[in-house]
Amino acid sequence: MTAAHPDETHRITAEEFLAAEPDSLSSTFGDFEVIDGLVVRAMAQSEAHSRVVRRLAAALEDARDPAGPCLRIGSDVAVRFADAEEGSADRRLNVRYPDIFVRDCEPYDVNTVRDHITLVAEVASRETVDSDTGVKYQLYARAGIAVYLIVHFDKSWELIDRIEEYRLDWSGMRYMPHRVHRTALVLDTPVTLAVTLDSLHRP
Repeated sequence: MTAAHPDETHRITAEEFLAAEPDSLSSTFGDFEVIDGLVVRAMAQSEAHSRVVRRLAAALEDARDPAGPCLRIGSDVAVRFADAEEGSADRRLNVRYPDIFVRDCEPYDVNTVRDHITLVAEVASRETVDSDTGVKYQLYARAGIAVYLIVHFDKSWELIDRIEEYRLDWSGMRYMPHRVHRTALVLDTPVTLAVTLDSLHRP
């Protein structure tokens, strides 16, 4: 998801979010996420970020096995995570828009799609790296998402330095480091994939 800044004047309940047409919310807030009921407005990301998201999503889509389980690739699609444990209804809702996710082919429902996601990838930026490696790292693990990829740029923020792969420790519902990909991303689940980092970031 794009980098974001909170706007303390706007909070939203789950009921309000679910009752609204998506276009109406976007016309009011622009691109946004909801964190514990707080509407967090998004900021535009760099061309390099957009390019990597687009190419990685395409690589994952192309890697799907026609003879294997049905999989779908999502990008910047709303995912509702567990509500915060708060007394006030406007401080509970959590909706995120992961850069990329892989899920099964069950009908999409914003309330339950998190239970069908097997991999999520975030492309870090200056503004999102702390969230990608901290808050979202914990959020996705608690949701039971088996594989988490974090794409890190080098100091230029144009070239990929590495892609960190984490796998879920099912006994503790936390991520454990699995592999650091430095020249190519090689996956064996939920798809079999080998793609060079250069092909993902070169202009």
